Amino acid sequence: MKQMTKFVCEECGYSTPKWLGKCPTCGNWNTFHEEKEVAPSRYASPSQPTVSRITKPKKLSEIDINETERTSSGILELDRVLGGGIVKGSLVLVGGDPGIGKSTLLLQICEKINSTKTVLYVSGEESAQQLKMRASRLKTTNEALFILAETELDTILNAAQEMMPEIMIIDSIQTVFKNDIPSAPGTVTQVREATHHLMRFAKENNVAIFIVGHMTKDGNIAGPRMLEHMVDCVLYFEGERTQSYRILRTVKNRFGSTNEIGVFEMKEEGLTEVKNPSQMLLDGRPQNVSGSTVVCTLEGSRPILAEVQALCSPTGFGNPRRMATGIDFGRSVLLTAILEKQLGYPMQNNDVYINVVGGIKLMETATDLAIIVAIASNIKNFIIDSKTIILGEVGLTSEVRSIGFCEQRINEAAKLGFDFCILPAANAESLPQRTDIKLLPVKTVVDAIKYLKKIEQYRIEKSASQ
Repeated sequence: MKQMTKFVCEECGYSTPKWLGKCPTCGNWNTFHEEKEVAPSRYASPSQPTVSRITKPKKLSEIDINETERTSSGILELDRVLGGGIVKGSLVLVGGDPGIGKSTLLLQICEKINSTKTVLYVSGEESAQQLKMRASRLKTTNEALFILAETELDTILNAAQEMMPEIMIIDSIQTVFKNDIPSAPGTVTQVREATHHLMRFAKENNVAIFIVGHMTKDGNIAGPRMLEHMVDCVLYFEGERTQSYRILRTVKNRFGSTNEIGVFEMKEEGLTEVKNPSQMLLDGRPQNVSGSTVVCTLEGSRPILAEVQALCSPTGFGNPRRMATGIDFGRSVLLTAILEKQLGYPMQNNDVYINVVGGIKLMETATDLAIIVAIASNIKNFIIDSKTIILGEVGLTSEVRSIGFCEQRINEAAKLGFDFCILPAANAESLPQRTDIKLLPVKTVVDAIKYLKKIEQYRIEKSASQ
């Protein structure tokens, strides 16, 4: 009998009997690859029952929840990102570049978690001996941790069914395969089926499962896009392998906020939590120079101070260059245009480079004023006081608009010893007077620049008097 084949899109899972250059569903090019036809599994057959027991619907009011539905991972930064801890029966996908620290973090969970919680670590990429060597380096000695070096899905589920752990880790989902599916491990069909069976096992047995996902060269998790839709939570590890700091960000979370981040530092003994990321991001900042400002951004409920640097230099080409790292490129071009049109700065003759130090990304408009002032400071070469924080959104007519959670941002700045805060006048009206930090309300970008020059003069006079 002739073996039937089909072509499957790696991004969305769309299948077709013939090869296509562009996927009609997701619109991506060159994502189709050939796979053998697979007979429908029992999970996909409507004529067969998917569970052996009879279940009945319950009223929402009859369903009880309590604090025991969450388990602390023992790592506060991870608990923050997950929304308060590990939820029983949840399926969590952890993605990130190779060597970023995914396996290290999961192995540290095995050590930090309560020793009464049984953990099954399924390794498809390392042997048991190799995993033992890594655990020794990380000083992981939890007696409730069990290792299974296996890639065949049915064997993994049988072992898990027998010991019934509270937490199971699959490292990684791209190495797991099902015997009755003829395609290779890591293909769309294998990844989809393996994740589906793991999801069923997690929900039916109330077991929390972490699965590691490989990243493609485009920065997406390898496998079908529906993989992220199937799981309860998607975590991304960000950062450069050449740098010690890592950011754990959630892009999907059915049990908590999607705005929280966790900050870690990679050391010889593994990942350590950074309790005060603001201080970390401002460490080594130059004092009283042009083109450097401090802004406070909110990541979920956490205010974080970050340094924004701007460099302007005469262009050597016909068209000036614009480069931005850590902020939206379109936003940087817009703010540069405001400086040229509304304030008369000669931006058409200057290249502009903007950088957010520490690898953090500023996504909210509350950082506009700090960015535009940094550019203006560098091109006009006036000093920005290192103990001044700048907050505010900038409109197209150079007006400074109000921002949210202003008091939280000011509290974080005052905690780190800042003396002045330039903020929108609309926000200052609703804030009480403070003695720990001086509030300077502004209505336009010009007002902010005037305040900065006054602060510079004040510092010079104070220094001379001493």
